[in-house]
Amino acid sequence: MDEFMQAAIEEARQGMEEGGIPIGSVLVHQGRIIGRGHNRRVQQGSAILHGEMDALENAGRQPARVYRESVIYTTLSPCPMCTGAILLYGIPKVVVGENQTFMGAEDLLRAQGVEVEVLQDETCIDLMRRFISANPELWNEDIGE
Repeated sequence: MDEFMQAAIEEARQGMEEGGIPIGSVLVHQGRIIGRGHNRRVQQGSAILHGEMDALENAGRQPARVYRESVIYTTLSPCPMCTGAILLYGIPKVVVGENQTFMGAEDLLRAQGVEVEVLQDETCIDLMRRFISANPELWNEDIGE
């Protein structure tokens, strides 16, 4: 498995161990992780700390060119909020662990010229299926339903 998706999965597992939603993400620039994070809405009482948002936050302020040269890895298809951040910063490529349990705004990303690669990784699928089955109300809250 790709080392960067593996790092995103590790983040997702950490989130689950903390009592949160198992979605992880890493921001990679020139072959190096510059930001990593996981969904911490539950842990932080946050409205916006999805995995991608946490990874971007943890990367800190970056020059625009860094984002334009980066790839963001996420264990789950990015929601509209995270898609907006990806588009705002001009991140050209998103590697998605899976989109079977949730289909985010991949069409919007593609329409804006972002390359979207979906792996359908069984580990990512299993993490989300188990979580959604055990926590349907929390899951619905996370996706705004």
